[in-house]
Amino acid sequence: MQAVKQLFIITFLWCVSTSSFAIDKAKPWQLKTQSGESISLAQFHGKPVILHFWATWCPYCKKLQPTLVELQKKYQDAGVVIVSISFREDEGAKPQDAIYQRGFSFITAVNGEQVAKEYEVRGTPTTFFLNRSHDIIFKSTSSNTEDPRLELAMKEITKQ
Repeated sequence: MQAVKQLFIITFLWCVSTSSFAIDKAKPWQLKTQSGESISLAQFHGKPVILHFWATWCPYCKKLQPTLVELQKKYQDAGVVIVSISFREDEGAKPQDAIYQRGFSFITAVNGEQVAKEYEVRGTPTTFFLNRSHDIIFKSTSSNTEDPRLELAMKEITKQ
């Protein structure tokens, strides 16, 4: 019965929010980290990914990030990783330092304007939930930490 209820909720959310749920392939990208190391989506092949577009000046990003980290920890046995892409930063911003100062350890790429454009990101935060094949399962443009779709997305991206 629980599985039927869950299926109903996913189907309902799919119908109500077709712009948020989509089965598109995540576009490949390669950027640099704050320290100059290369990072690409391909490095996380076979892993479920929370792909988080953000900026250091964004209060909504700061609000959402603890929830993303909690979800990642809850599903860490499934290999979920958080990869963030910083864009539209103020001059001199140090995104990775900001992540560390907030008590988090996930990696962030910098100067992600072109990737944000390719993913049609219009604002911050925007978070994509990618399954192991890097299909986009869910896109969120909200900082609502109580949104039940975040948990549902995690369940979907971690399926074997």
